[in-house]
Amino acid sequence: MTIYIELVNEGTNCWRPVEAKGLGEGRFQIVSSQPDDEDWQFKPGDIIECRKKQFQDGFCLVAYKLAS
Repeated sequence: MTIYIELVNEGTNCWRPVEAKGLGEGRFQIVSSQPDDEDWQFKPGDIIECRKKQFQDGFCLVAYKLAS
């Protein structure tokens, strides 16, 4: 499944689509590899929680915190 992770240190809001494995109850594990030239809010392998966010072309799931 594709979710979006915020890129940090970009100077503007940027989101990267990444592949994640659904674990249920709004939790996902990031399975994509991180490019060397990007700084993601969360890292590959992290288990995170997602919520819906409206972008210009519709709603998408975005990572917003590490799962507890």
